[in-house]
Amino acid sequence: MQRHAHRDTRRQITRSRKATMRIHITYTGGTIGMVESPNGLIPGADMRGWLHRLITDAHLDPDLFSFTELDPLIDSSNATPDNWQAMIDDLHSHRDEADAFVVLHGTDTMSYSSAALSYALAGFGKPVIFTGSQHPLGKIESDATANVTGALNAAMSGRFHGVGLFFGHHLFAGNRVSKSSSWAFEGFSAPSTGPLARTGTPWHWYAGSALSGEGWKNPKPYTRHDVAVIDMAPGISAARLGAMLEPRPEAVLLRAYGVGNVPSDEPGLTDVIADVLHDGVPVVIASQCQQAEVLLGHYETGDAIARAGAIGSGDMTLEATYAKIMFLLSQGVDAADFGTWITRSIAGEISPSSL
Repeated sequence: MQRHAHRDTRRQITRSRKATMRIHITYTGGTIGMVESPNGLIPGADMRGWLHRLITDAHLDPDLFSFTELDPLIDSSNATPDNWQAMIDDLHSHRDEADAFVVLHGTDTMSYSSAALSYALAGFGKPVIFTGSQHPLGKIESDATANVTGALNAAMSGRFHGVGLFFGHHLFAGNRVSKSSSWAFEGFSAPSTGPLARTGTPWHWYAGSALSGEGWKNPKPYTRHDVAVIDMAPGISAARLGAMLEPRPEAVLLRAYGVGNVPSDEPGLTDVIADVLHDGVPVVIASQCQQAEVLLGHYETGDAIARAGAIGSGDMTLEATYAKIMFLLSQGVDAADFGTWITRSIAGEISPSSL
């Protein structure tokens, strides 16, 4: 009986909190708001009107919600660091008038954007939840309502702080997640850490699943930088890899095998990587495995590039690693300090065991 009384009290507190929280929603585009056109799906749905009906039907006060529609709305396949910064600018412009934030975003690069914003907003102090849908909101089979209401619940829960991503009944840390399916309603996963919470009656929160970082004081805006992202594949030659790295990029993200292995028997291939490093270009080694921890030097096939100065990405996702490289370049971090910062946690993107 006492347990039930405590549970009822908690639910009353939660309902009271939701009734007074101010929420800002930033709409960037994506499948959720698309409509049919002769050339395929394009942005065009009445997102503001749909959200107003959703909020009213949930018995929430529409006056507590504000809304920004970024211009232009984009398919997230067209997203760049400039779009990341547009989101950041909008969130900062509404920071004082809202208690929590939801970002509506296309699924293709949502995990890149959520990772990027986690670094830039490490000191923001208010929850930011990304979501979208696999089907447009106008389709009867759409997952839009479930995902947006889930994101709103996560934002208003009082249990999450930082940048998250809600999709397919699960809440994830925004810098720990990857898109795992182009069609399933559970389209995202966090291979190394798992979800932070899942929906239910009540929601189930996983204790100890959130990681923290040391933040970044007064981050500079995101700017575009020349980062080469290259996959290893059986039979790749030194000549081909070298050609991919001319002219020299500002940084290289090399997706190797397993724990960071590259073909050590391929003549001259590791020399190409060493030459790039010698030219002052940071080379970050990630894994092609969704669930992995890069440990350079664990095998002979990763030892040569480790000795040359390549940097392992630990257990970071590809998206978190790429966004972190862009963030560090935007902050003006030079090659000498790149290795230090890649392996330091800014916003919980890398596990302590990888540091």
